[in-house]
Amino acid sequence: MLTTIELFKCLADETRLRCLALLRNNGSLCVCELTCALALSQPKISRHLSLLRQSDIVRDNRKGQWVYYELNPVLPNWAEAILVIALQQLIEQGGLQADSERLHAMAGRSCV
Repeated sequence: MLTTIELFKCLADETRLRCLALLRNNGSLCVCELTCALALSQPKISRHLSLLRQSDIVRDNRKGQWVYYELNPVLPNWAEAILVIALQQLIEQGGLQADSERLHAMAGRSCV
């Protein structure tokens, strides 16, 4: 069960917050898409996604060789409200524009 402390620990990291913003705005994404969008290494992205999954903030789904992540659709209402506010602030501060542009410019998106 997600606790307030766990949620705030996850939101306190910029990489995890950026991952959550991309997932909220784009639905299900695979690690390769997040790696491209965030311009970070696959092991770093996977480590952060693992922490988010362990806290039940995201869930994963394997499709063939690809693992897709999405926001947990059954987050508690209080957690969803906090997440919405945090992500809105990130967007307003311009912290997602470049990530979104890299994601949408991703050539091939073979994992889709």
